[in-house]
Amino acid sequence: MNAAPQSDPAVRYFDAIAAALAGLEIFMRDDRSPLYRHGIVAKIAAEYIARLEGSFACWRNRLGFMDAFKIQRAESGFPVFQNVLELENDKRSAQTRLANIPPSDEIRSEMADFILRHKEFPSALQKSIAERLYLEALKDGTVFGPFTLAQTARVSVNPKTFRPFYLVHWASFDGTANLPLIYMATVEDSSERIVRQLVGQNGKIKEGVEIPLPVDGLLNPELAHRFDDFTEKNSAYTLSPVTIATNLDKDFETLHPKQLRRLVLGPFYSAGITENNSTVTEVLSKVRRPENAWLLTWTIQEVYSKGEKAGRKGLFSSEKTTQEFFINTDDLEAARQGVSSYEKHALIPHEAYQALYAAGEAQKIFAGYKVHILSKGQVISDV
Repeated sequence: MNAAPQSDPAVRYFDAIAAALAGLEIFMRDDRSPLYRHGIVAKIAAEYIARLEGSFACWRNRLGFMDAFKIQRAESGFPVFQNVLELENDKRSAQTRLANIPPSDEIRSEMADFILRHKEFPSALQKSIAERLYLEALKDGTVFGPFTLAQTARVSVNPKTFRPFYLVHWASFDGTANLPLIYMATVEDSSERIVRQLVGQNGKIKEGVEIPLPVDGLLNPELAHRFDDFTEKNSAYTLSPVTIATNLDKDFETLHPKQLRRLVLGPFYSAGITENNSTVTEVLSKVRRPENAWLLTWTIQEVYSKGEKAGRKGLFSSEKTTQEFFINTDDLEAARQGVSSYEKHALIPHEAYQALYAAGEAQKIFAGYKVHILSKGQVISDV
């Protein structure tokens, strides 16, 4: 999508995606949200959505001094991976580049003087201030990068195994599918030192042990770097959740993944811009207000361990304890995705839903989806 700041397609796209992400964040932060039974999971997802909002705000500012912005119109509806990489590189160099651009007040003063003297708009100065605003936002804010390192968000003890377990999360922007991916894993740790340090005789975290959550990386410092390497190499969209969980189980002697969730954001549909579904595009193009002519979908995939095969230690060989992951083979789609279960969700403005419903397309388009309607700053579910 080639666009200047005032060009309609770019404005429509950024307005639509901003409204969609804001609506999704409202949904995630709502205590009554039917999406999750555990508030911490929704809270983690909301943090990554806020990062994504930061990225789009920066990209919008970037259009003020750059002429092109590309999205994957026919598939995901999200920006292509190159934009994500450029954002990451610009964030690293933001401080240095800002030092070479005059302060905003100084540029605005120059702009006013230029207009008075030349009776025309100072395009070059406008680009300078746009670049400054972009770099300031990038330097001070958080964005959704190519890969976000893991954090430990929760620590507890399994009273049956007496192992501590962590809720760990990380994220990646898949460079092939051009989709944001959010991962959350519940992992038990049987490392002797960790068990000794954390677990009391009552099967709970020892009294007096303070863990300042969230902790950057895996809580176990001896495995933290290896875990970061693993997650970075095992976060591609092409890998099924069961493959990632199995690889994690296999690669770490003392880590036992009990559950892995993946939230796949997208595809995103926007009238007149994306071309990923002809029926949706046709109906959305009839929505009266362009800012309401969009549809955001996402999928939550989950795989969990149904049991554990005990390891054995012998004189000449040994086997580690391994997980037996449940795949719902009664559901062909779950088996194809490599998951125990999955949920498909759709968020759509009220006006756009009415248009789809009136066209007789709502039931067909939303078959298999949990539909959430954004109306007057609130999200209505179970429609």
